[in-house]
Amino acid sequence: MSLTRRDFARHSALTGAGVALAGSVGALATAPNALASTETESATAESAAAHGGVGYGPLVPDPDGILALPAGFTYKIITYSGRTKLESGELTPSNHDGTSTFDGPRGATLLVNNHELKGPRSAWKYPVPLTEGLVYDPAASGGCTVVEVRPGGQVAEWVGIAGTSTNCAGGNTPWGTWLTCEETEDKAGQNGMTKDHGYVFEVDPEDRRANRDPKPLKALGRYAHEAVVVDPRRGHLYLTEDASGPNGLLYRWTPPEGFCHGRGKLRTLADDAGVLQAFKCFDSGGKFVDDLSRATKIGTVYGVDWVTVPDRDAKTTSVRKQFTDGQITRARKLEGMWWGDGGTYIVSSYARDESPVRHDGAVWFYDPKRRTLTLKVLLGVNPDPDADGEFDGPDNITVSPYGGLVIAEDGEGVQHLFGATDSGRTYPIARNELNIGTAQEPECSEFTGVTFSPDGRTLFANIQDPGIMLAITGPWKRQKR
Repeated sequence: MSLTRRDFARHSALTGAGVALAGSVGALATAPNALASTETESATAESAAAHGGVGYGPLVPDPDGILALPAGFTYKIITYSGRTKLESGELTPSNHDGTSTFDGPRGATLLVNNHELKGPRSAWKYPVPLTEGLVYDPAASGGCTVVEVRPGGQVAEWVGIAGTSTNCAGGNTPWGTWLTCEETEDKAGQNGMTKDHGYVFEVDPEDRRANRDPKPLKALGRYAHEAVVVDPRRGHLYLTEDASGPNGLLYRWTPPEGFCHGRGKLRTLADDAGVLQAFKCFDSGGKFVDDLSRATKIGTVYGVDWVTVPDRDAKTTSVRKQFTDGQITRARKLEGMWWGDGGTYIVSSYARDESPVRHDGAVWFYDPKRRTLTLKVLLGVNPDPDADGEFDGPDNITVSPYGGLVIAEDGEGVQHLFGATDSGRTYPIARNELNIGTAQEPECSEFTGVTFSPDGRTLFANIQDPGIMLAITGPWKRQKR
């Protein structure tokens, strides 16, 4: 049943203060450049750690020049592009991106790691190896590797899928697989490709045979995919699009009637199976919202409708260009997503010239039961990206087993992993010291692939360039509100 603007406005009027949402993560602010309500505390990363026991204290410089962590925490390098080797003897590919963890055999942890490599293989020193039977397009350089971390610390790595392009983020599934997303719209004949790209592929971390003869999940559309999550109760898939000119969209795919999810089931669907739709938001007064950057106050709640995509395979026109501006809501840099608390957290990394209002990052929460989108995190434009302790450009995201969110920074200047508590306090978890960079010379690599191990004891994250997977351990604790 569609949630109409009138229904949403009436519900908001009855509650008096918008729609209340359940979940462990409440209204979040960021610091010190947050745009926050007066009720929400905003503090610098270090002062937040000192006030009320939030976080783990200041970051300690790393004598090895890779990763600064709080006292008591340590890291281990799991894979390193061009240095560690796959089981086949080939070197680990570069440009680590979206990652998720899974329970492996005999107490091991399995990770599927995207490699965001765009264009022809000749453009990269360490592309994903073209393992026989696992190749979609032999001209493409990207793909995924599967990494097994055994209880004794031994590491093994092999190819999960090859011959895909610009594998940016993705998402895990309730049935234990990984959906890897191509952030490109290249068609056969463009950038050296021999097949169309811009699809989602399923990768099974446990069953290598299931990954043979890769098949794009065309039912989910062809566009600049970023991330995907699965609603385990309703079966919907939600997908973000990282694109501009015009800005990208949030999508929902509804499976066909009678379809049951499971390992490999998405591969069995027809290319036009189910319904792919883009979101359309309206405020409590029923007014259409053209762009998410219009929201300038944490706690803003929008109602959401869904509009069917005319041509999901974008045969002649990019999906986001198939709508007029009044039909759908747009947002700049729709990136990471993570399912938790009965809905999905969605990142808009920043808003610039193509957006009505400028900001340096926002995190929204979509509640599928109420059909509402609530602004949880909002960063103002960072006045000094080179200053340590200020955060901008959130990208990959995960819900922490210790409360709140853990966010990978992809902004200007210094790059961090940082946490945000339920009440809005932020705190640093790690700082990239390998390639620090400045706003004037932004050589500092982003963090990607932030995800906890299934038992919650280890936080995995990547430094994208040159491509390093790190395992962070230490005295994790439940974060206070």
